[in-house]
Amino acid sequence: MNQKHLTLLVALALGASLDATASGYRFGSQSVSAQGTAEANGAEAADASTLFANPAGLSRLEGRQIVGGITAVVPHSTFQDAGSTRFTRTSTGGVKSQDDYAPSVVAAPTLYYSQKIDNQWTAGVGVFVPYGTKLDYDDNWSGRYSLTNIKLESININPSVAFRLSEQHSFGFGIDIEHMKASLRQGVDVPGSIAAAQAAGSGAALAHQIAALGGNPALLPTAGDAHAGVDGKDWGYGFNVGYLYAPTPDTRFGIAYRSSIKHELKGGARWDFSTVTGDAVVNKVLQGASHHANSAARVDVSTPETLSLNAFHQFDAKWAGMADVTWTRNSRMQDIDIQFVGTNEGDLVIRQQWKNTVRVALGANYALNDAVTLRGGIAHDDAPVRGDLLRHAALPDADRLQLSFGANWKLTPASSLDLAYSWLHFNDASGNYTNNCNPVMTGCTGNGETTRGTWKTRMQLIGLAYNYKF
Repeated sequence: MNQKHLTLLVALALGASLDATASGYRFGSQSVSAQGTAEANGAEAADASTLFANPAGLSRLEGRQIVGGITAVVPHSTFQDAGSTRFTRTSTGGVKSQDDYAPSVVAAPTLYYSQKIDNQWTAGVGVFVPYGTKLDYDDNWSGRYSLTNIKLESININPSVAFRLSEQHSFGFGIDIEHMKASLRQGVDVPGSIAAAQAAGSGAALAHQIAALGGNPALLPTAGDAHAGVDGKDWGYGFNVGYLYAPTPDTRFGIAYRSSIKHELKGGARWDFSTVTGDAVVNKVLQGASHHANSAARVDVSTPETLSLNAFHQFDAKWAGMADVTWTRNSRMQDIDIQFVGTNEGDLVIRQQWKNTVRVALGANYALNDAVTLRGGIAHDDAPVRGDLLRHAALPDADRLQLSFGANWKLTPASSLDLAYSWLHFNDASGNYTNNCNPVMTGCTGNGETTRGTWKTRMQLIGLAYNYKF
C-alpha cells in the first residue's frame, strides 16, 4: 500500500485543526491566556494573541505588546485490536495492543506582537503552530498495513491589522502564510501478496523467475513485510477577518472567520523491500511483482474554514464571563486521491467523508487581587469522523470534553506571566476501516487491509507565556 495516502490524509486533517482546540490534527493551543478559559475568550482581547481568535481585538490594546509562550501536550493513548485482517481476510498477526503510540510530550511555541499606530489603527503579527501530530506504532502491530508512524508539522505567520471605527465597532484583517510538512510510514503486505499469487496459480511462475535469476525460491514462505515511506511539504496562503461590537464598555460580541487554505503537497515515495527475505534476488523480484518503485507524489488539499461567534461580559470588578461557538467546515474532506507522478500506478484513495463540526466553550475570569487573575473554562468538541467504518489509524479521533484552568500573574506594571492547564477526555474510538484497494487489483494502490480495534486517548495541555508591554 502506498504511504502517500497518509500524506494526503495528513494534509487533509490539518484543515480540521485551524482552531487550537478543534478536532482533527490539532496541536495544543495557540494562546496560553485563551487556553485558561478553554478558548472561550475570543471577544476578551486579553493580549496580542487575540489576533488568532479575532484580529479586531487588536484595536483594544494599548502601546506595544509582546507575548511569547509555549504549550506542552502530554497524551496517553492505547489501542486494542479486535480482529484486523489482510486483504485475503486472514489475520494480520502482529502485536494486538499498543500503549503510548503518541509521544510522551510534544511542545509548540507561540509569539505575538502588537503595536498601536494611532487612535484608530493597530497592527500585529503572530507566529504559531496551528496543527500537528506524531504517532509512532510498532512496526509489527496489527494495523501496520494502514500505518506505522506519521508526523505532521506546521507553522503559520499571521500579520494582521485592526481598525477602530468607533467605541462600539472594530474590524480586523490578517494574512495567513502557512507551511506544512508531513512524513509517514506503513508496512507493505508482501506475505499476503504471495499467498494470493499462490492461490491464483501464479506462485510457480514467481518461484521460477527467482530461480532463473539465481535466487532461492524456498525463501518465499518466510517473506516478511516491506516498508513504504512518504514525505511532502508546501506553502499555502489564506486570510482571517474579525469584527467586535461593544454596546457597553463591559460587554462585547465578536465574529471571526478563518479562510480555507489550499495546499499542494509535493514529495517522494520510497519503497523498501531490502529486508523482506535474506536473499537480495528474491527481494528484487518481489518488488518488481508489486509494481512499486520510488517516485514523486502529489496531492491537492483545501483545508476547512472556521467561523466563530464569541461574547464577553464584565459582571463586576471581580467577575467576567465569556463564551465561544466555532463551526468548522470539515465536509471539505471527502475522498482523497493521491497521485504517483510519473508512474503507471493508480491513485490511492482515502475515504474520509468528514462531517462539519461545532465546538462550544464557556469560560470565566476572577480577579483574586490586583496581581492575580484566575481563569477557568469548559468546552465540548465534536470529531469530524463519521463513524467506525471511516476511522483511520492516522486519526483515531473522537468527541472530547476539555476542562481548563489558568492564571495571569502581574510581575510588574509592564510584565506578567500566564499559566494554563487543560485536561481533555476523548470518548473511546472504535475503528473498522477497510482499504478498498488491494495489491492484486489494477488501477489503484492499496494494501486492502481492515483495521479493527478501539483507541483510548487522554490528554493534558500545560502552557506558560510571558507578556510585556512597552
